[in-house]
Parts: sequence; structure tokens; C-alpha cells
Amino acid sequence: MAADAELSRLDQQIARLLLEGGFITQDDLKEAIRLVKEQGTSLRQALVSKGLIGEQTYSTFLSVQLRVPLVDLRQVQVDEQAVRLIPEDVAYRYKALPLGIDGNTLRVAMDNPQDAEAVSTLNTITGYEVRPRLPIQGTVTDLLGRYYKSTPQIVQQLESILGPTSPVPSAAPEPRREEMARSQGTAVSEPSAGETEIGRAPVVRAVDMFINQAIQERASDIHIEPLPESVRIRYRIDGVLQQAAMLPKGVQAALTSRIKVMSGMDIAEHRRAQDGHFSLKSDKGDVDFRVASIDTSHGEKIVIRILNKSTAVFSLEQLGFLPESQRVYRQLLESPYGMVMVSGPTGSGKTTSLYASLLTLDATAKNIVTIEDPVEYHFPGISQTQVNEQAGVTFAAGLRGLLRMDPDVMLVGEIRDKDTAVVAIQAALTGHLVLTTIHANDSASAIIRLIDLGVEPFLVTSAIIGSVAQRLVRKICSYCKTLVTVSPQEAAIYQMEMGEPRNQFYLGRGCNICTRSGYQSRVGVYEVLTITDNVRRAIVDGATSEQIRAQAVKDGLVTMRHDGMTKAKDGITTPAEVMRNVFTIS
Repeated sequence: MAADAELSRLDQQIARLLLEGGFITQDDLKEAIRLVKEQGTSLRQALVSKGLIGEQTYSTFLSVQLRVPLVDLRQVQVDEQAVRLIPEDVAYRYKALPLGIDGNTLRVAMDNPQDAEAVSTLNTITGYEVRPRLPIQGTVTDLLGRYYKSTPQIVQQLESILGPTSPVPSAAPEPRREEMARSQGTAVSEPSAGETEIGRAPVVRAVDMFINQAIQERASDIHIEPLPESVRIRYRIDGVLQQAAMLPKGVQAALTSRIKVMSGMDIAEHRRAQDGHFSLKSDKGDVDFRVASIDTSHGEKIVIRILNKSTAVFSLEQLGFLPESQRVYRQLLESPYGMVMVSGPTGSGKTTSLYASLLTLDATAKNIVTIEDPVEYHFPGISQTQVNEQAGVTFAAGLRGLLRMDPDVMLVGEIRDKDTAVVAIQAALTGHLVLTTIHANDSASAIIRLIDLGVEPFLVTSAIIGSVAQRLVRKICSYCKTLVTVSPQEAAIYQMEMGEPRNQFYLGRGCNICTRSGYQSRVGVYEVLTITDNVRRAIVDGATSEQIRAQAVKDGLVTMRHDGMTKAKDGITTPAEVMRNVFTIS
């Protein structure tokens, strides 16, 4: 077997078995070894990622070689008592999930069951004889976040702030310190050092726990919401809010103060909305957090946006463009000048699409500059500017400054007002490629939105070369995907959009990997409208967004509805998910 120096002894043995069985060729093995060397991946990851062998096939060979039984993590029943035997940090370190206890033995699923050190350590910690199991599909890491939730520990830490003699919170919100002082005609006093010290350590640990838990569960946002008698924590996962914990009302002040301190916000200010940010290192890489607070009738609500640098920036191929739409969009990005707008609601992935667009451009040969609010991710070779309205750096003012920097490509985080729109249009007309976002329902409405801001239609048609609209839909879990018959309504809407009858589609049954939701991760649904001569005439003639859209469809526009239903047909998402996210558009 050639060129196997980069492989472990076990991988060499597996590779020989695969070659002898005719599952891979020598050329396949050479390509896999190249990936192992260049990317530091395992042989299994290299073979599976290149489509050279199925994951289950590899697991079966490994099971035979190691004489380790296989386990299906998708449907296995996990004993909570067994989980408690192995601490969370140890489980993550060795990628080991306890499954169940049989007498004096402990069944443990392990990604690397031949790790003798891990097995020995687990024997010592648990007091049981560990019997490893090898996952048929997926990895143990996929499940650890579900069974090692920190919610009970979070509640325990925060309840310790209250103390054993603390009264049960009443339905009425507790008066704030400054309100009490004002009513008594005295000055507002800060908490004493003793008060601060009592609550500090538990709340610090609790905040760290729920932030780490949110990262493990792939959450994009954490919502901390004061209710009349409690505090609710929710995570937004794949675009859907899920409740994580209900906390006692008495911990609200300490919890809010801790997050505001971390974010550089004013803990003495309660009524004014505030923004802040902080960064942390996790086992998933460097993570940035954007924090916003606002006063409500029951106290301050805080929302934390999680920006994971290692997973949030994609290539165009990963975003979900259909082949023809991607080809058209790439042509727009290759244009030397003009404006390309990306529209959609908050949280639809507009910034991610623009960042992916920047990655297609040559930052060495071109001067690429941005004006953003805020700068979410930093790119080498690109000059990025942060909006700072207090310092007079608005989108419009920043754009004017960037125009003096000899730019080739300009990214404008968002067009919010006429001044920004006019400067961006002028930049597009004077030889610059301008990429920007705007809030609108679809690609045609984005054009009308510019006109509504006060830009003359003839300037719009001269500057804009393309308008992209997008949504995010959840992807079917690949571990529990199955073909089923959908409801008559879904079948009817599919037929109306695609012009063909069909009532069977792939759906996720729900499994351990996707926490029984049937979905895992998200993908973009797009429409790319190019400004053809017919569309240009319609805009100048004062056409409505519906009329512009109808003309664009005649000229070849693939709508978001069609894009989404194509993905449902291909088994990427479901008709119901497309209807939920896209079919609200008229």
C-alpha cells in the first residue's frame, strides 16, 4: 500500500481491508491520505467527505477490526443514571457518552474506542468496567450537548444567590433600587461589597454555563426574558426559539448585572436601551457575542447574538444557491461596477451572503472596503469600518470617506435612509462595485424600497445590476430522513408552484441527533433578479413590485418559492418548511 506514512497503524489496517474488499482504489487512498496530511483529518473523515465510502461501511469495517459492537446513536435509549457517572468535561475530552449499566459493566459509545488511556480513565472514574461501543453513523459529539445540558446546574447556582431563607418572589415586580431611593428622597446607592460578593461567584458560573450550553446546541441567540414571577431563558436554534430554563425571579438583577458587566454596558442604567459585546474562547473556536438590552414592564430583557467565527462564514457553494442562480450571481460579482442588493428580514442570512461574496473576490488585486454596523467578522486584506454615530460616522458619512480611499469594491452593511442610498448609488455610477443589504420582502420590492427612500427611478435603473432576496429554511436531518406521504395541502401547493403532481417527500422522523425535531442546520432559499432591458423599462414607467416581479419571471427569474420547492423535491428541506418561511410572500 503506497504512501501510508501519514496513517495510524489502525487506519493502515482498515485501508488494507477496504482495498482488498474492492471498496476503494489505490487512487482513492492516495487522495484520502493527501487530505489527512493537508487538513489534519482522520482517514474516516477524508474518505467520507470525498464520497469515496459510506460512513456506515467504514464503521462496519472498524467494528470488525476492533471487535467492538456497533450502536445506532439515532435511536439508542440513553440511561440518565449512566450519564451521571461521567463528568461533562471528561465526556467531551474523550468523546464518550455513557449508554447504560449492565451489572458491573458500563456501555459507553466512543468515537475512538481503541483509546486505551480513555477507557482506563473511565474505568477509574466510574468504578465500572467500561465496554466501548462504536457509532454506526454520526459521532458521539453530536449527542453530548443533549445529555450534558447544564440547566439543572444553572438553576442550582442561581438559586444559591437567594439563600435558604429568601422569600418567594411575589407576582409584582420588585421595585428597582433607584425607584426606591427616588420615592424616599435619597441618593441612589450602589450595592455594598458584601452584597456584590454574595452573588458574584454563583452568577458568574451560571452565565458561563448557559453560554457554553447555547454554543454546544448551535444556538444563534440567547433570550433572557423577565416574566412576572420568573426569568425565562430561550435559545434560537435553526431559526426557532426553544425554552432552555425557567429561573426564580430573585436572580434577575444579578443575572442582568453580570451580563452587562461582561458586555461593557452601564449596570446603573435600566431604562435606556443599550448595546455591548464581548468575546470568549470555546472548544468550537473563538466566539463573539453582541448584546442588547431594553426595559420592559417586568425588568430588562437581554438578547445575546452568538457569532461563531469558525462556522458562520461560508463559501457561495455552501449557502444553497441552485446552480443557475449561483451562475447568475457570480456574473454580478464579476461586474466592474454597479450595485447588488441583498434583501430579506432580520436573521435571514443577508450578511453571511455578502461575506461569502467577498471571499470570491481577489483582495490582493482589488481594494475592498466596508462600512458595517457592527463589523461581525474580520477578513485579512479587507479594510473594514465600524459605524459610530456618536463620532459622526454614519453609513452615509463613512461611505463618503471610503470613496476617497480609491476603492474597487464597497460593502455597505445596510441602506437605511435616503442619504446612504444616494451616496451608494453615486458610488455604483462612478465605477465601483457596491454590495449592500436592504430590508424588503423580495427582490422586486427591494427596488421599490430604494425609490420610496427618494432615489429617482432613472438613477436606480442606471446603478443597480442585480437584486437578491433570500430566506433560511431548516434542512432535513440526514440521520432520520425517510420518504412519507405529505398532507393534501402541501401536495397541492407544490403542484401549483412546480406544475407537477407529487405527494411523497422526505421528512425527518426525529431522532437523538436532531433532538426529535426532524431538522438539523439551515440552508438558503434565493432569487436573483438581474436588471434586464424589460425590467429597466418597467421601473422607469413606475411599475409596482408585482409588475416588476412578473416581468422578471418572464425574463427567467427563479423565485424563492420555486427555489424552495426544488430543494423540497431534492430532499434537502420539506414543503411545510418552505411554506412556513417563503409562502407568506404574495
